[in-house]
Amino acid sequence: MSKTQLLLHLVPIIGFFPSLWTLYRGQGSREQLAISRLSITLALTWLLGYLLLTTGAATSDFFPLRLFILNSFLTSGYFLVSAWLILRLMQGKSGRLPGFSNLAERVLGKYLS
Repeated sequence: MSKTQLLLHLVPIIGFFPSLWTLYRGQGSREQLAISRLSITLALTWLLGYLLLTTGAATSDFFPLRLFILNSFLTSGYFLVSAWLILRLMQGKSGRLPGFSNLAERVLGKYLS
């Protein structure tokens, strides 16, 4: 598997779809399956947080601005973590993220591998 294809899996939001397809097929190297699980876990965590914060901001009378700011921090963090993981892969280092990689292995490894 080429490094470019691995990097595609880590592109924020867009990388979710090739990652899902890779896990659905169940074919690929161990590294590609691990990166796919991590990408899906990051994307779903971001989406859940985004939806919860947006809903909270829309229904709150007291601090909607604070929730929107927190939402922007969450989105920025997702994009920065994805960019950091892409840089690590380009340098030939591990694409593991402590905590999230373990969560991805436990949850998605059970259902999609």
